[in-house]
Amino acid sequence: MVIDSIEKRDEMQPVFESAAEIFGLLANPQRLRILRAICEGERTVSEIVALTQASQPNVSQNLALMYRHGVVGRRRDGTQIYYSVKNELIVDLCRTVCTQVAMRQGEVMA
Repeated sequence: MVIDSIEKRDEMQPVFESAAEIFGLLANPQRLRILRAICEGERTVSEIVALTQASQPNVSQNLALMYRHGVVGRRRDGTQIYYSVKNELIVDLCRTVCTQVAMRQGEVMA
């Protein structure tokens, strides 16, 4: 029994490590703002910059990181690159957590 439990835990280690990477990636307010900006449709870097009021280098750097981790996708159309959410489950997770935090802050302020 104990050996089976240890083997299952060892099998899950890569999953836990990947999940921790994603949570670490999402533990950044700027990246959450970027996700919010593209969660309803694809946008260019300039549009994301305007919506988040962050600098273009900052937005580009965060988009590149999220792209490498499979959180966002991108497509080229001429000279423009459009970014979109690649994994809707991540958006749902972020939305759920942010909604809960907002509700708790509302309770504290009331």
